[in-house]
Amino acid sequence: MCPYCKSSCIRYGKSSTGKERFRYQTCKRTHSKEYFYPACKHHINNQITQFIKEGCGIRSISRLLKIGVSTVLRRILTISKEISKPPILFGKEYEIDELCTYIRNKKRKRWIVYAIRKDTGEVTDFTVGSRTNNTLKRVTDTIILSNASKICTDKLPNYRSLLPSSIHNTKRYQTNRIERKNLNLRTHLKRLNRRTICYSKSITMLTACLKIYFWT
Repeated sequence: MCPYCKSSCIRYGKSSTGKERFRYQTCKRTHSKEYFYPACKHHINNQITQFIKEGCGIRSISRLLKIGVSTVLRRILTISKEISKPPILFGKEYEIDELCTYIRNKKRKRWIVYAIRKDTGEVTDFTVGSRTNNTLKRVTDTIILSNASKICTDKLPNYRSLLPSSIHNTKRYQTNRIERKNLNLRTHLKRLNRRTICYSKSITMLTACLKIYFWT
């Protein structure tokens, strides 16, 4: 049965390699019963997602699934585009923190700024950029608009001008949960490991991997 139109298929000649092809009656899509290249299999995207979250690098995934590196990169971008940000509930408490990484070389430092709900640990929003007010503001504005009852951060001075003092909290131990999340990120995502040969070549790919890790 077709996963798109839910119709049955009929025989539709043979491919250039001699394999029998089929066509769905409603949407007219064609397919083969078996594919030689593993990337054509339906479950491959789920496997890529699982391997990313288990700390495998791009080339590790390529070797394990026996597909090309460029195919893995394209699939990661495709998967991330289908992921939407979870809805934000009003009146909750949040923790915000930054995680340092780099793009291409260690001189090009970039920061992952993200917010989690204090009660569930769910990531509500994140962004990647330099450690400036413009970058922090993309996350803080989202949390402020949700009418947060309390926002906990470290003592980075930038937050004083971005968050209302009535809900801003910088007391000790108030960011324990997100600090542990930082450790999990460095453990589970190969490109964020310390002393690793894996690294991000672009912000686009880093953002795509973070979306898969946070919201799948």
